[in-house]
Amino acid sequence: MIWMLIAFFTFMFLGMPVAFAIGIAGFIWFLQNPYLPITIPIQLSLSQIINFTLLAIPMFIIAGNIMNSAGVTKRLLDFASSLVGHMRGGLGQVSAVLSTLMGGVSGSSIADAAMETRMLGPEMLKRGYPRGFAVAVNVWTSLIVPIIPPGIAFILYGTIGQVSIGRLFAAGIIPGLLLMVIYMIVIYFVSRRLGLQPEREKRASYREISQALSKSIWALIFPVLLIFGLRAGIFTPSEVGSFAVVYGMIVGFLIHREMSLKSFFTEALGYSVGDIGAVLAILAMSNIFSYGMVWERVPETMANFLLGISTNPYVLMIIIMIFLVFAGLFIDATALILMTTAVFLPVARKIGIDPVHFGLVFILSAAMGNQTPPVGASMYAGCSVLGATLEEYVKASWPFLIATIIIIILVIFFPQLSLLIPKLIFG
Repeated sequence: MIWMLIAFFTFMFLGMPVAFAIGIAGFIWFLQNPYLPITIPIQLSLSQIINFTLLAIPMFIIAGNIMNSAGVTKRLLDFASSLVGHMRGGLGQVSAVLSTLMGGVSGSSIADAAMETRMLGPEMLKRGYPRGFAVAVNVWTSLIVPIIPPGIAFILYGTIGQVSIGRLFAAGIIPGLLLMVIYMIVIYFVSRRLGLQPEREKRASYREISQALSKSIWALIFPVLLIFGLRAGIFTPSEVGSFAVVYGMIVGFLIHREMSLKSFFTEALGYSVGDIGAVLAILAMSNIFSYGMVWERVPETMANFLLGISTNPYVLMIIIMIFLVFAGLFIDATALILMTTAVFLPVARKIGIDPVHFGLVFILSAAMGNQTPPVGASMYAGCSVLGATLEEYVKASWPFLIATIIIIILVIFFPQLSLLIPKLIFG
């Protein structure tokens, strides 16, 4: 087992793509156990990606890219600007609200960070935003995206842990809104210290807000329809992804009429191929790695170790949060969720923590890895767009890091923040 872990971290340190690092490390473990058939790794990688529930992941990725091609992003940007553009650090405030709205369209923090940095970043620089702060705003606010339903991380966690995906979707609403609020507070005070001005001279009129709202309504009701469809039993988690694709096509072709057949194939489907390939490669390879961990009884050993420290739910959740935040410095967020759900969720269940409540804490803590160096994918996406150095980004990120940890701790100690809406909707 030790050689598998050494190999994994060595490959990650050398910059190998995470899917290959996981897969090769897992294969090394099989080579150390010659009594196991060498065909098992191939079977494991295939069995992981033909899971019917996981079909929702490529469907939601396609749906998100279709909605972007359908002009949804521009409409949501206008709506966000009308709501908060008059506040101090207006473009930063717009970024926080836009990420919250985009959470109902795209479940990818990385895609949102790249998109918003590309849209808002150049204007931020023109208005005197320090380059590192401009990137940090767009990268950290993108953390809201996987928390607001529908989030791909919820599907991964729910599938592995046998937790209701509908409840997980609903549980992300309040924590996602809390993240938006605390990021807006951080942006306000940092902008005030830097002397950054609002985007708009005065507050938008109610008429202007209502017009922007009406243009964005088809994107805003999308997550509501998803949760309602799951609650009413109209869709399974897999089927709701297919509904999302059809819904996006209707919006793009018939309602907004901004998507042509060419943009549908070259942009929506073209971008989706790369996105889906990256996620499914990690999914396939992670099963090989996880097999070795289960065979070596790592989940049981970790459970006994944690329970030996404390059986207090709050203490254990804080310990797990610290571990995930630290591990996220070196491991991709998707891979981290796949590798550790089966390790930590049984511990949570054993001491009576609600798996939905634990899921929010777990996913928030793991997802931060996309925003933190040295392997944060969202961080690199934002920095590459604006040409910011890692030092500039890290210096500007501390307030957002602290704010995020505050929200995670609030969710830990106040379970109803994540459980209230699932209970109201699903009983």
